Amino acid sequence: MGFRELTWRERLTHPWLTIRVQLALGAIFVVAALPKIADPPAFAHMIYNYRILPGGFINLAAITMPWVELFAGLALILGVWTRAARWIITALLVTFMVAITINLARGNAIDCGCFDVSAAGRTYEERLADMRFVLFRDTGMLLMVAQLALADRARRTPTP
Repeated sequence: MGFRELTWRERLTHPWLTIRVQLALGAIFVVAALPKIADPPAFAHMIYNYRILPGGFINLAAITMPWVELFAGLALILGVWTRAARWIITALLVTFMVAITINLARGNAIDCGCFDVSAAGRTYEERLADMRFVLFRDTGMLLMVAQLALADRARRTPTP
């Protein structure tokens, strides 16, 4: 059976696509974690700028969150604990999106700190536009997680 004869569901759950999505999503999270691990104080400052967490949790979040991102990304790349990694990445993405949305609603234009923990020096309007883009990008990553979950479910479900 050729690719053209496959249903949309079969195409979305095809191993060719799934492995590429899994590797790409894993790589995104590994790349995002590395600068945060390298500079926890700068990342802590980024978290502080969100004005969501109580002060006592900021340093804890700055130290633990990048390692969680790194291990979840590596799990996807290596193909181990992929279901747990998907749940962790989903929780992280939803958390990031909620935090960005809260700050957009407040008019608090921040640098998200997603891939770079250094201050970018952008204008207020540019940071707001970046925050909207981050929501769009994170939605795309949630769709990647959904594809992986759909493929996993299709793989686990016996075919008649």
